[in-house]
Amino acid sequence: MDNLKIVPFNKDYKPAFEFLNRAWIEEYFVMEEEDLKTLQNPESYVLEKGGEVFFAILDGEVVGTAAMIQTDKGIYELAKMAVARQFQGLGIGKKLLKRCVDFSKEREATEIFLITNDSLKPALSLYLSFGFVLNDQNDDNRYERGNTKMNLLIGGK
Repeated sequence: MDNLKIVPFNKDYKPAFEFLNRAWIEEYFVMEEEDLKTLQNPESYVLEKGGEVFFAILDGEVVGTAAMIQTDKGIYELAKMAVARQFQGLGIGKKLLKRCVDFSKEREATEIFLITNDSLKPALSLYLSFGFVLNDQNDDNRYERGNTKMNLLIGGK
């Protein structure tokens, strides 16, 4: 995995952002309006709000992606994290998540939250390994499938 690079948004990779996320969402759930807003308009929905979309590139191929969406001053949502099925289990998700956490720290954020589904056990394990904790106060109802909210409190100023 030495040749794996995590890079910021590049319009050439934009189709992979939707393709990789569509794959897992449609396998386990159904695409929702909120998904389409983010996946088809990352420039306006993520980048222009102070966030970033990261891509995991292996030998010139996009094999993973994750978005950090600024929702408030010092608060980011980790969203649309996906790794191509044939590349899962190789630590790519861990490298993407580390870059996302580092991105938040670089911006002096105080919190990262995410909305997931409790049936996605490998994802939950990854988030827990980074220190995310379950938040019983799931006040986010943008997604039908979003039955689990997790938070990571980080340093900030």
